[in-house]
Amino acid sequence: MRQTRFHGRHEADGRLCSHPACDEPGEFRAPGAYGNSFDGPGEWRWFCLDHIREFNAGYDWFDGMSADEILRAQSPAAGWQTESPAFRPTAGVDGMPRWAEFDDPLDAISARAGGIKSRARREAEMAMDGRFSKEEAQALEVLGLGAKTDRKRLRQRYSELVRRYHPDRNGGDRSHEARLGRVVEAYQLLRKSAAIA
Repeated sequence: MRQTRFHGRHEADGRLCSHPACDEPGEFRAPGAYGNSFDGPGEWRWFCLDHIREFNAGYDWFDGMSADEILRAQSPAAGWQTESPAFRPTAGVDGMPRWAEFDDPLDAISARAGGIKSRARREAEMAMDGRFSKEEAQALEVLGLGAKTDRKRLRQRYSELVRRYHPDRNGGDRSHEARLGRVVEAYQLLRKSAAIA
């Protein structure tokens, strides 16, 4: 699609204007039935110069917005209000890097990749030891315990993690409930394990 000197004009290549009563070439694009999404680029409708001018005159991007929403959309900082998960106070809870701890973002990414590799290596070593099943090795990893864990250490670690992640101990903060659920499941599996003395 090559643009010509007229801003926004593209060679029609056989496309006709989308207006039902027009046989002119469709050289100017307008938003179609749906916009860009994760599924790919959106649809375009193609119009001739007269009909694109008519379309643009009646197009209202702010249609359906309240006055506050329009004001926010027109703000120079529009789109910057969302907080990236890596910068939240809870960042780093589940092994994700806390960006503030690194000078270079690539160092944080490297640290995360190294953590994933070392965790996988530890799980494989515990599973190959023969004492633990793969699920038990993963449960030990969730609790942050090694292969030499006994029942007393298992209960201590479980208590520590429940106190850390339970909403009652965090002022009602429920953001760690998924992590707490994984800790409880891991403990339930390991407390029945014959491999832990």
